[in-house]
Amino acid sequence: MPKIKVKNSIVDISGDEMANVIWDKIKTDLILPFLDINLLTFDLGIVNRDKTNDRVTSEAAEAIKKHKTGVKCATITPDDKRVKEYNLKNKYPSPNGTIRNILSGTIFREPIIINNIPKFVHHWDQPVVLARHAFGDIYKSKEIEIRKKGKVFLKYESDDKKEIIEEEVYKFESPGVALSYFNVDDSIIDFAKSCFNYSLKRKLPLFLSTKNTILQKYDERFKNIFDYLYKKEFKKKFDTEKLSYQHRLIDDMVACMMKWSGGFLWACKNYDGDVMSDLIAQGYGSLGLMTSVLQSPDGRILETEAAHGTVTSHYRQHKKGLDTSTNPIASIFAWTRGLTHNSNIDKNDALKKFATNLEKICIETVQNGKMTKDLALMVGPDQKWVNTNEFFLILKKELLSLN
Repeated sequence: MPKIKVKNSIVDISGDEMANVIWDKIKTDLILPFLDINLLTFDLGIVNRDKTNDRVTSEAAEAIKKHKTGVKCATITPDDKRVKEYNLKNKYPSPNGTIRNILSGTIFREPIIINNIPKFVHHWDQPVVLARHAFGDIYKSKEIEIRKKGKVFLKYESDDKKEIIEEEVYKFESPGVALSYFNVDDSIIDFAKSCFNYSLKRKLPLFLSTKNTILQKYDERFKNIFDYLYKKEFKKKFDTEKLSYQHRLIDDMVACMMKWSGGFLWACKNYDGDVMSDLIAQGYGSLGLMTSVLQSPDGRILETEAAHGTVTSHYRQHKKGLDTSTNPIASIFAWTRGLTHNSNIDKNDALKKFATNLEKICIETVQNGKMTKDLALMVGPDQKWVNTNEFFLILKKELLSLN
């Protein structure tokens, strides 16, 4: 069986625990037997991150920047318990955050819709793709506790000392708390460009949500930047594709999301995106059926991964030599979305068709009643399930039948 030649290298980022076991199996069973591909592998497992003082994470991000396509396995972001478990030198930051900062990218989360997997929101027949502006706001905030009567001020001072802006925030008559946060135009511009380009790529209408009626400078800045870029750079492209862009208030947008049947891209500020991405995942049924894509503002660089974690409980079973029934679909889709992006770089129709077929096989296999335990439990008590290895055998057999 001739393999499909892939010209452009792909950055392959391995990870931790059961997610990494699945990751290796995807490569062994579903990728390397069918593709003649150069994988540039970086080990972002927590042990190697500790060994390299996390330098490997930055190296992986720079490689993605160079080669334009990266596929990433789920990784551990260590808390105090994990630091002790793995005897780590430091409590390292999220590798996703490090990669995101180097690529200046936006995260897009999208559900994988399978007809026989029940949705909590039954009428969501098309995907709601969520874009989260993962910079600033409360995640870079400063907060203080107030114990005595007094005033809190918000103050700006220019470097040359020529401009000073000072506002009294509140006069405290009793104990309380205060918070300040910020954002910058460059980051909002990158976010807007990522959203417009991804909307064009996926051929979906775009909605931005803010609360600019209350935050008339802060949130209004998001709205104005999106409006300006849309009119200047993207309106003609959107008109050509018969797509639309619209700003809505966040409360109105949440209500519309619940009423509509999906089929749109929703651009959210940082906290809104953090909260709503989990709501959307649950609305469609499962985090195990959720893709996560990081795209650069110009759309040329893409890094993909599953939206779920490292599946620690299954890994403990696996280490004991026990069979698991671990759902690999989101990780497989991380590969297929990366391969599809790479096919556009290579102008490789055979690679694009392979990625499309693999996604189709995953969906049809589940729709034909062959699924892992997590999905079977959602379908109902009478639904049978297969273990991890059996599921991979079914997928590989179907792939072979197409080649």
